[in-house]
Amino acid sequence: MAEKSGADILIEALLAQGVDTVFGYPGGAVLPIYDALFQHPKIRHVLVRHEAGAAHAAEGYARSTGKPGVVLVTSGPGATNAVTGIADAFMDSIPMICITGQVATNLIGSDAFQEADTIGITRHCTKHNYLVKDPAELGAVVAEAFHIATQGRPGPVVIDIPKNVQVATAEFDRHGNNAAKRYVPAGDADFAAITQAVELLAKAKAPILYTGGGIINSGPDASAALRELAALCGAPVTSTLMGLGSFPASDPQWLGMLGMHGTYEANMAMNQCDVMLCLGARFDDRVTGRLDAFSPNSTKVHIDIDRSSINKTVRVDLPIVADVGKAIRQMITIWNSRKLQPQKLDEWWARIKGWRSVGSLNYPASQSEIMPQYAIERLYELTKDKSPVITTEVGQHQMWAAQHFHFDAPNKWLTSGGLGTMGYGLPAAIGAQMGNPDALVIDIAGEASIQMNIQEMGTASQYRLPVKVFILNNEWMGMVRQWQQLTYESRYSNSYSDSLPDFVALAEAYGWKGIRCDDPAKLDDAIAEMLAHDGPVMFDCRVSKEANCFPMIPSGAAHTEMILHSDEVSGTMDDEAKALV
Repeated sequence: MAEKSGADILIEALLAQGVDTVFGYPGGAVLPIYDALFQHPKIRHVLVRHEAGAAHAAEGYARSTGKPGVVLVTSGPGATNAVTGIADAFMDSIPMICITGQVATNLIGSDAFQEADTIGITRHCTKHNYLVKDPAELGAVVAEAFHIATQGRPGPVVIDIPKNVQVATAEFDRHGNNAAKRYVPAGDADFAAITQAVELLAKAKAPILYTGGGIINSGPDASAALRELAALCGAPVTSTLMGLGSFPASDPQWLGMLGMHGTYEANMAMNQCDVMLCLGARFDDRVTGRLDAFSPNSTKVHIDIDRSSINKTVRVDLPIVADVGKAIRQMITIWNSRKLQPQKLDEWWARIKGWRSVGSLNYPASQSEIMPQYAIERLYELTKDKSPVITTEVGQHQMWAAQHFHFDAPNKWLTSGGLGTMGYGLPAAIGAQMGNPDALVIDIAGEASIQMNIQEMGTASQYRLPVKVFILNNEWMGMVRQWQQLTYESRYSNSYSDSLPDFVALAEAYGWKGIRCDDPAKLDDAIAEMLAHDGPVMFDCRVSKEANCFPMIPSGAAHTEMILHSDEVSGTMDDEAKALV
């Protein structure tokens, strides 16, 4: 075999993994890799405007396509700028390979120009990371990195490559790796345990299926299996923020999202159920509320591929470590082979109907100003036939989108859940558009969050990506303002967005189309204008300035203590609750 440079070995290894798109930003410590890329046109490089944008774009690409996202950044500030996106991918279980340049091996530890301890910095926000000191190891490292990133509970892997390793030569054997031997995650569930889960579900009088992002990570068949299981057992289905789309929102068994800003019926059903089947979720604090009051009388079954997630927060009665998609298929097989019949659930569904009648997602109507909930509803109605990919930033607009935009398929909802990263939505939309060139991709944003990575408008312009940014502009850091109203007696410290840009003029400066609307009577026409434009659009939707996101479970409260409307807000919380915000 002919010898190749470390940079060429890296590119060949990426091609062997089927990589066709890399999001990155060049710098001195990765110039050999960029020179190798120049000679490999099969890999499309997307030049972002900031390394954080590269990581979030890779997340959007991965979440919307099911393939791992790949990032390439330089050493020092290039790597540290990408850390937020790496941590975001780690929290939300997004498969990502982040390749970082590093100073030459003889300079490591000398505080050389643009040196950072990338391995140390990323150790706690990656599934694994590598410092490669021998170009002969690069092929095997890349193969194993992709295996680790995509198998089991997905997540980011960092490969740190010193510049002299990129230049040095070695032989590359594309077949000579043992990637699958060192990391073997869980697969099929234990037969006895999964049989017990099926029996519990069949005997339940008030069951609920509590689903999470693990269903989507397991692949499209897991979502299909979930629908089959729900039809067999007749149980209501709810989901975390990250699991939206795994079960059709149009299905009558769907209760909506649960948790802090979930529906009243979903939260009450979780609280009152007798059997809870948790599928690919992790009992996040935004879901559980006060732990000692969380679903106190239920038998809890938890199926998750990550052993460390089980019994970490909530003690469960039947833990099952397995790929959730395979486990659901096993449940269906056992159910059908035994010809099981579920309990009559008429009484349970009658109770749920009563909770639904509360209308927890209702909001005050207005003919003089656009209510943010109404804006999301109209956006949904005018785009649902196009099956759009929706990304969000983080804040009130994110929760309104989760509540009022409805998803019938997986991989259509891309948001930052665990880390809650403002600035995620625009680069994620760019990544999703690169991976799905014919799709309608819309970033639902707030006027504060969008400015976190607004420079990525230039990336969309350069690659002629027709992404749409739909800003719910209330001139406030809305969720911060809402918490200050609830928690700090309306002392609005530094949450008003002074000196906002003219978003229409900004759009035009980047070569985008800009649209502004503040009249509910004209909203449909303005959205239609946005959709008709074949290039990128920034839509400045001026909404009610002080609308709050309800329902909500205050921090430290139980599911039975939801605030449904603004007139229930007390104006302050105790110190213990403040600590949980």
